[in-house]
Amino acid sequence: MSQALLDEAALAACMAYVDLNPIRAKMADTPEESDHTSVQKRLTCAAEGKQPKQLLRFAGMSRQIMPKGLPFELKSYLELVELTGRIIREDKRGYIDNMNLPLLERLNISPENWLKLTTQFTRVFHGAVGRPASQASYCENLKRKRRSNISNCEKLLA
Repeated sequence: MSQALLDEAALAACMAYVDLNPIRAKMADTPEESDHTSVQKRLTCAAEGKQPKQLLRFAGMSRQIMPKGLPFELKSYLELVELTGRIIREDKRGYIDNMNLPLLERLNISPENWLKLTTQFTRVFHGAVGRPASQASYCENLKRKRRSNISNCEKLLA
């Protein structure tokens, strides 16, 4: 049975419901461990400073009637999923244990770096963006000697 998602609240609720399925089923303890979910794919790509090609991007609170992307920010969605996973009742099958560190700490991304990544991405980075190991692999594959953005990548993503 399909359901029409008529507004942003319905969309966010449905997305979070699907992304939290592995946690509720006790197949995973955290969103980043939830195999085959969009939240895991988004987190993996975000750690590399990328947007998953298969998934619609987050456009933020666009003033356009029909934004080109999901009408909220990735950071807000991740916080929503994390908080929802933590408030699922402990007497139910699965939930995110409050003993787990917050999501950005688990991914070893400082709040300052995350804020800079999500608010100044195009000002901070030009060309290829990723952790130093990803940058090295990228340059090696393209036979490039110079790694652009390496200092900002090391500072913000390492």
